[in-house]
Amino acid sequence: MPRDYLKKATLTAQSHATEVHDTVKTILSDIETGGDAKALEYAEKFDKFDGNVLMTQDEIDAAIALVPEKLKADIRFAHDNVRRFAETQKATVSDVETEIVPGVVAGQKAIPVDAAGCYVPGGRYSHIASAIMTVTTAKVAGCRHITACSPPRPGEGVAPAIVYAAHICGADSILAMGGVQGVAAMTYGLFGLPRANILVGPGNQFVAEAKRILYGKVGIDMIAGPTDSLILADSSADAHVVATDLVSQAEHGYNSPVWLVTDDRALAQKVMDLVPQLIDDLPELNKENAAAAWRDYAEVIVCDNREDMAACSDEYAPEHLTVQAEDLDWWLDRLTCYGSLFLGEETTVSYGDKATGTNHVLPTSGAASYTGGLSVHKYMKIVTWQRATREGSKPIAVATARISRLEGMEGHARAADVRLAKYFPDEQFDLTADG
Repeated sequence: MPRDYLKKATLTAQSHATEVHDTVKTILSDIETGGDAKALEYAEKFDKFDGNVLMTQDEIDAAIALVPEKLKADIRFAHDNVRRFAETQKATVSDVETEIVPGVVAGQKAIPVDAAGCYVPGGRYSHIASAIMTVTTAKVAGCRHITACSPPRPGEGVAPAIVYAAHICGADSILAMGGVQGVAAMTYGLFGLPRANILVGPGNQFVAEAKRILYGKVGIDMIAGPTDSLILADSSADAHVVATDLVSQAEHGYNSPVWLVTDDRALAQKVMDLVPQLIDDLPELNKENAAAAWRDYAEVIVCDNREDMAACSDEYAPEHLTVQAEDLDWWLDRLTCYGSLFLGEETTVSYGDKATGTNHVLPTSGAASYTGGLSVHKYMKIVTWQRATREGSKPIAVATARISRLEGMEGHARAADVRLAKYFPDEQFDLTADG
């Protein structure tokens, strides 16, 4: 029996994807040519901010003094969790070496990139957690210089809680600049900052497009679209909890898809009845985002059984995947495509977004089919090395010469020939391609 779409999206995350490209490309080009002055010009235009863009220690201290102690404690709690998880992840990557053949040793080294640029959204919402997620992982990875960049508010500057989070998590510099101009400033090394080797962190469609265009000139965590979430629920699920979780993610933005996949039609219908009520109870700005996301991007899908539910989920490859169903171990073993997985009613995407310790910078728009989210590994280059004794290099040189000639790469072959001639002048080798 085919899947039944009780609710089908009328738009997709890519519906308006091309509209910002030309604008972003122009801004990046202007700033690359015009440097600090042009970046400040765009900051005044878009950020409506004419204050100091590279925060001084006195400004950082003054902002920190404005943060309530209870909020500071919550930020420290979340930071500790993210740091511990990042340290555990880093421990999975180590320098190794192995003797490939007698006398030839090859190895691997994990080297952190030198400078990281961490973008922290600060427009409608102050994304405190994004500062924690991006700066902490860069610090644990061992980056020498970390810049936290966040949009300032007119007449105020960067939100004090973001400043505090970036500071305690290890940011070396805090840049009060938003949007494309902030991303460009980190990339091009403006205002005395080192050029970023990698740009990380979420942002609006302009920030995401800037990162996409700059990719190659600088590394990025991933090419990101609007945040998305999928819930797998069976008859054991609580419809009110499911509906609440869907609404909690829809409030991210007007184009944030949320999906419910279930094998229980009655549950699906109940959730669909509850969601509009829960949206209507939100504060006005949150309500506006969630209502548009639910109306235009949400889907509710009824499948025959749990295997089809899992297959459907893997096809969507959601950024956030929640399972509210029986036999959680089965789902953990079966599911393969997601940015982060939340097993059982006792956890929720909101936990991961803010304080659990796993990172909330995750692949969107189906990218979870081929990549994971931000981690210490994103800031680290896994490089290789080798060394050899003369005797150990002999069979390598012979094979290299023959393979190179078969490929038509005579210069490569001669790099092997010259070593064989130097190290083993009294020996004869068959180095022809045809043997």
